[in-house]
Amino acid sequence: GDGAPAGNYGYTNSGYSVYEEENERLTESLRTKVSAIKSLSIEIGTEVKNQNKMLSEMDNDFDSTSGLLGATMGRLRTLSRGSQTKLLCYMMLFALFVFFVIYWIIKLR
Repeated sequence: GDGAPAGNYGYTNSGYSVYEEENERLTESLRTKVSAIKSLSIEIGTEVKNQNKMLSEMDNDFDSTSGLLGATMGRLRTLSRGSQTKLLCYMMLFALFVFFVIYWIIKLR
């Protein structure tokens, strides 16, 4: 022989326990990291669900706004095509008058 006892394949009891303790420590470290990744992925999933819900609500809001804007544009086209052109001119002159009054008030300050 080479000086090692025949039954333990060259490992002493203390050397084997060092490797076993190292494996236990690494296993626990890995378990902690896996747990952290799991909780992080659950939080990401929750955030994605919340963001999808918010995007869906925004989509509905934009659809309703688009419908309202389309109806308003239709009314403006009807207003500009009809005999109410004179009324539209009066509204534009009134808006211009209000603009000049506000400009004059700001200028005096």
